[in-house]
Amino acid sequence: MSAPTASPNTVLNVEAFLLEVVEITNTTLDLDTLLAAIAQATRRVIDYEIFSILLLNERTQELRMRFEIGHSQEVADRLRIKVGKGITGQAVERREAVLVNDVSKEPNYINAQASVRSELAVPMIVKKKVVGVLDLQSRELGYFTEEHRRVLTLLAARIASGIENARLYTRVARQAQTLSMLNEISRELTSILDLDRLLQKIGELLHQLIDYHMFGILLVDDSGQNLVHRFAVRFDQNVQIKDVMPLGRGLVGYAAQHKEAVLAADVSKDPRYIMLNPESRSELCVPMILKDRVIGVLDLEHTKRGYFTDFHQRTLTTLAAQIAVAIENARLYQRISQQEQRLERDLARAREIQMHLLPPSCPVLKNAQIAARYAPALAIGGDLYDFLNYSGDVTGIAVGDVSGKGAPAALFAALASGMLRSTVSSEPSAAEMLSAINLALAERSLEAHFVCLLYALWDDSLRTMQVANSGFPRPLLCHSGVITVVEALGLPLGLFEDVHYEELSIAADPGDVFVFFSDGILDAAGPDGEQFGRARLERLVAQTYGASAEEIADSIMLAVDQHSAGADPFDDQTIVVLKVTQ
Repeated sequence: MSAPTASPNTVLNVEAFLLEVVEITNTTLDLDTLLAAIAQATRRVIDYEIFSILLLNERTQELRMRFEIGHSQEVADRLRIKVGKGITGQAVERREAVLVNDVSKEPNYINAQASVRSELAVPMIVKKKVVGVLDLQSRELGYFTEEHRRVLTLLAARIASGIENARLYTRVARQAQTLSMLNEISRELTSILDLDRLLQKIGELLHQLIDYHMFGILLVDDSGQNLVHRFAVRFDQNVQIKDVMPLGRGLVGYAAQHKEAVLAADVSKDPRYIMLNPESRSELCVPMILKDRVIGVLDLEHTKRGYFTDFHQRTLTTLAAQIAVAIENARLYQRISQQEQRLERDLARAREIQMHLLPPSCPVLKNAQIAARYAPALAIGGDLYDFLNYSGDVTGIAVGDVSGKGAPAALFAALASGMLRSTVSSEPSAAEMLSAINLALAERSLEAHFVCLLYALWDDSLRTMQVANSGFPRPLLCHSGVITVVEALGLPLGLFEDVHYEELSIAADPGDVFVFFSDGILDAAGPDGEQFGRARLERLVAQTYGASAEEIADSIMLAVDQHSAGADPFDDQTIVVLKVTQ
């Protein structure tokens, strides 16, 4: 192949060529399309064998091949030329075209292809900034001419402007796409509260942004001194890594300790690197920081040197803040969930214990039937009922309601029940029992805690009921279908030390029904907010008084439940029914 000479046709071709390049750079913003079009147009004025466009990395001051024709793929992928080195590096450093007729006589020549004999490198400069180099090579000595240099020099400025516009467009488009993806990722991550599923999802979503080969999430342990692998992926396969990395050790430890991202283009040249994956060549470590506190590190690795870029680092640093919030939320949810599970187990055990504190069965009497029902508003409640043994045929009946709900009320109810059982040995009257419990509670005063208690003594032989009350709802007596309210009143227990309680004695006839109930029965609300109320209860007892004590108690609980439309009770519900028999 002989070197072409300048001719009128060449001038015409050059003019057409320049116009074509102007049109290409004005109409094409896709960088790959632009570079391919420039290569095709250049061939029409210079019949090259080997062509490449190298772009300058301003941070590393290296030229990297962005487009090529005639080079091997390995050369295109791995070649990095420092400014000032080789013919292309000299073109950047001198900021002018460099034409070498015989590369074997050029001491600074980088021999990427053994068959090359001549080379022409032209810097592309826009706004006094070198963006890259047009490089043509030939297997013939002296193939390129001064006319070629002049033409490509005229062309280079226009190409540089087009490349810069295309790179700007690519960056803007990539940034817009990345921001959109970051927004989607952030929204998706914040909706996941299971930590294991969250970490898996982070790995999947990050792979859409950065094509890593190895990825790990390391979290700072409770001591705050170590990083522990919490999630790891190698070549799309989940792996278990049990290494513990002290803060400050290795690339990840350095990132965590100094609260800054670490970008290692070649891990073999970084003294901080600790080999965990033998295939790794480049690594990017980004700390996850929440309220100025490092909670962990995102670690990406690749088998290609220099794979991760500043763009990757900026993108991952932006996302790391959102990931930190998502992980912290998931860990907080996990802790709360564990605490709730422990609490539920404790409450279940407490409910079991409370049920054991209640009488296992109702007393069996000769002249009366007794039935009791209890439904706590929460897992454990503050209502209580008990049956206490006296000498002869007398049975003590206690029905109470402790202020508050839940565990505190249940503990206070257990305290009151213990006091009842410890006091019954002296066989006090109904009023004496209330006075004794009131004094004992007043001596152990707990702020805002008191007990409303109704205490009754049933003499089964005489069929008499002795009743004393301390703030509990007044009980009902149904005689032959007629309802009477037992007007027993008194102050709640535990508020004042010196309180006098009165008692009523009632002679009962066969068929009479006594109903003791907590205010949870009366206050049960329906869907419209209307309470069950005393009037409904009185009508129900009047309608069912002919049934057994068990049936009456069941009918009351069923009616309350139907009125509430199956809603959970707002307050503890307790019923004790005593029906006098023949």
